[in-house]
Amino acid sequence: MNKFDSIQKLLGLSEKEKSQILSINLSNHPKRKYKEVWIGLGGSHSAVYATEVSLEEYYTYTTEESEKLELLQLTEKLDGNIESAIKQLAAEKRNAK
Repeated sequence: MNKFDSIQKLLGLSEKEKSQILSINLSNHPKRKYKEVWIGLGGSHSAVYATEVSLEEYYTYTTEESEKLELLQLTEKLDGNIESAIKQLAAEKRNAK
């Protein structure tokens, strides 16, 4: 964040755009699996958007260590079938809601 002023200047971002970018993923809803992205259209319009994918897609690409370990353990139990592990994990999480 301390170095963002130089990035802001380099990209020609307004203060509003800077604050939008720095707000990304700061107050996500804890029960939903989504990430936020900032899109700016050359100074004419900018906003932060939530991107939410299916649980199967989420568990395919998660970088959360605890989730990766859970998936790897389930994959081992299913004789290395990661596709089945992803489907089963997503179904378990969906049913737990």
